[in-house]
Amino acid sequence: MTTPRPESYTEPFFTPDPQSAARSRIADFARWAARHRAAEGFQDPTDYRALHQWSVTDLEGFWTAVWEYFDIDATTEYERVLAEETMPGARWFPGATLNYVHHALRNLRPDAPAITALDETGAGYEITGRELRARVASVAAGLRDLGVGEGDRVVGYLPNTPHAVIAFLATASLGAVWSVCGQDYAPKAAADRFAQLEPTVLITADGYLFNGTTHDRRAASLELAAALPTLKATVLVDHVGLEWPEGGNSGLRVPWADAATRVEHLTIAPVPFDHPLWVVFSSGTTGLPKGIVHGHGGVLLEHLKTLGLHTDLGTGDRLLWYTSTHWMMWNLVVSTLLTGATTCTYDGSPVPQARPDVLWELAARHRVTVFGTSPQYLLTMAKLGIEPSLHDLSAIRVVGCTGSALPASAYPWVRDHVGADVQLASTSGGTDIVSGFAGSASTTPVWAGELSGPSLGVALAAYDATGNPVLDQVGELVVTRPMPSMPLYFWNDPDGSRYHDAYFGAYPGVWRHGDWITLTSHGSVIVHGRSDATLNRNGVRLGSADIHDIVERLPEITEALVIGAEEPDGGYWMPLFVVLADGVDLDDSLRDRIRVAIRAGASPRHVPDEILTVPALPHTKTGKKLEVPIKRLLQGAPAEQVLNPEAVDDPDLIAYFARLGAERNKRSAHDT
Repeated sequence: MTTPRPESYTEPFFTPDPQSAARSRIADFARWAARHRAAEGFQDPTDYRALHQWSVTDLEGFWTAVWEYFDIDATTEYERVLAEETMPGARWFPGATLNYVHHALRNLRPDAPAITALDETGAGYEITGRELRARVASVAAGLRDLGVGEGDRVVGYLPNTPHAVIAFLATASLGAVWSVCGQDYAPKAAADRFAQLEPTVLITADGYLFNGTTHDRRAASLELAAALPTLKATVLVDHVGLEWPEGGNSGLRVPWADAATRVEHLTIAPVPFDHPLWVVFSSGTTGLPKGIVHGHGGVLLEHLKTLGLHTDLGTGDRLLWYTSTHWMMWNLVVSTLLTGATTCTYDGSPVPQARPDVLWELAARHRVTVFGTSPQYLLTMAKLGIEPSLHDLSAIRVVGCTGSALPASAYPWVRDHVGADVQLASTSGGTDIVSGFAGSASTTPVWAGELSGPSLGVALAAYDATGNPVLDQVGELVVTRPMPSMPLYFWNDPDGSRYHDAYFGAYPGVWRHGDWITLTSHGSVIVHGRSDATLNRNGVRLGSADIHDIVERLPEITEALVIGAEEPDGGYWMPLFVVLADGVDLDDSLRDRIRVAIRAGASPRHVPDEILTVPALPHTKTGKKLEVPIKRLLQGAPAEQVLNPEAVDDPDLIAYFARLGAERNKRSAHDT
């Protein structure tokens, strides 16, 4: 299946300034690799495609170059780079011992901010490099006193504040394993994740801010602690100023103020390259969340590559990326510290009603150089008529965007309302690799609606139905050679069968991610949405993201979701659900405009059977549309068999779509 692209998108929307590109770290890396690693094939250090080709044809040479360029400080040296290339089971840098935390702290300037803590009120404070090291040392010593050692698990029930960063670094410095989720998770949903890990210590906050409201999470925190029988202690963070109750049966309690203010020397334990660093969890929408384990060394190299080379972060830069602690972007944002740059934490709504442009205001005030967000945020800004350029955003050179496919319509908006010289860097990756498969760099052009190219070291391909690579056609996103940050394993998966089935069941030895993409002849990547949510009308496969992109450009539409549902009689029902802007009615005129837009922007095959209005759309906690679960609900599957309501941002919407499905199936049965 070819993908229709408007003629205006065939030329780059943005081309980097040649002098700036030549000064970038990725260009410096290319020059260094040519000089020190005898890397061949790219004479021009700003030729990204040539650099990428070398990075995937000579995996050992490329990752050795990353190791040496960023001066990885190993306690013991590696025996070789890649001992086993078979997937799953690739073994990177065997013999090496190191620690992520050492590299996260070593490049920080003692008296410059390492973390800038921000919230939706506009308030903030800074933690210098010296202060961060001292607090990590203090908390690490406290955890050690509580019996935490190498391989033990420490979990956090925390908002996106410096407490979470400090707790993670302290945990990892001991060789213990970290996991965290946000406090908008109910205690049961958090326990579904953490209980699997049998943690030794829980670190939790009294509450968090969101859209002008302080959410009290003291009772939820103590309920969670009671659901984790392996705990030796709970560390209580005073974040929003609520007093913790006395007594209870939750075991030993330690105030954060006591844990973080000791005067201690930081001792960092060297661990094997593939020693577990953290456990991140799948969304858990269709069952118990899967614990995905990543290692110290793989994360260290992958994040230095992503942030240091692709994002061009270094000393003096500041990154502000809106995220929650349970989204993999939090893990990536913490790794800003690896580059010597300042990372910003943010507690609150991205669009608080009282000041919907607060993130832009904070970016201007703190001279943020890389601003990160989601497609939905940019679309919301446009529809609310927010004017970011009213603030001084001259420091921003990159707007990063991830979480779902970024519509082409967002690109002109960023140019016109943020800055003409700002590079809009759309990326696509996943919790699975805690990084990206494709994105941009300082040396890449940008096409509207497209990602500039596969990431360095990622052997990306699009496979057709027969498992053959295709160009300029929609195919399955696959990775044909290993990456250092691929999971070590799934938690509680002793024989590796769940891990194998998740990624390698379709194509033996090849990672299948579950997205539809097009690799274009000009080197870019187009993401069409989840392949398990593919629309298949009359044998023609369609990407749902292509339809969402077109419909969500209309000012009357806040959000859209298209579903393709096979019916018992062999028919195929393809409805489009739309969330309307305030004051808008879905009349025949608007329905016609939607159909015309889809027919012109995609094809007649993309036009839905019905267009229906809904009050809202359900998402995972990280903001992804629940396409497959909604499809199953509409086909009549019981809600309790389809997904876990604890993993959804608004569980009431699940009941709403279940009723729609039941009513439709009842009508169909009656008609039959």
